[in-house]
Amino acid sequence: MATLKQILFRKYTDQGLDIVIEEMKEKYDKKKGRRFNYDNITYEVSRGGVVDENMQFEISSKIPQDELKDNKDMKKYFTEIKKLASKFKNKPASIEMENIVLGAHKNTEKERDYVKLLYSYPLNDLYSDKKILKKTKEMSQQTKGEKPTSKEMAALTQQGNLALQLVQESAQSLARQNIEDLISANKKARTKKSG
Repeated sequence: MATLKQILFRKYTDQGLDIVIEEMKEKYDKKKGRRFNYDNITYEVSRGGVVDENMQFEISSKIPQDELKDNKDMKKYFTEIKKLASKFKNKPASIEMENIVLGAHKNTEKERDYVKLLYSYPLNDLYSDKKILKKTKEMSQQTKGEKPTSKEMAALTQQGNLALQLVQESAQSLARQNIEDLISANKKARTKKSG
């Protein structure tokens, strides 16, 4: 059974991920659900989850099959993405190639291959007591009438609200960087393929 910390962290991680997805949909081409398209590649961001004491989420991108000759080329493309992902600042916990078969219409199926990156971050890395203390001091030094820097969250204390705000901001920052890294890796893999 999940602890209160895990439940709250998941909730605010999801809110952070939702914000990033909306940013990406505005920046790139919108798709349904938690997906967006950039340069003819669809990207998808999963909901956050808490496993053990780690916040986890997945980011996937469609392999541009129409640009590749055969399965051998798709495997080369995936291997190149995997090699590039191993050099990311925030390395994925796992990198997999996933095959999905979709029934687009009644009698047809579409088969697509995706690169799926699983990211895992320890819950305690999503906030720090130093940042909470710093924000608390900043808030206490504000004069009356100024807008507080803490959002109303689900915690009972100001410090608890600040911790949840930092969790949401960390999730946004990490997901944004992870997505940009994957977009960059797809560009490099395409350039290598065509070059």
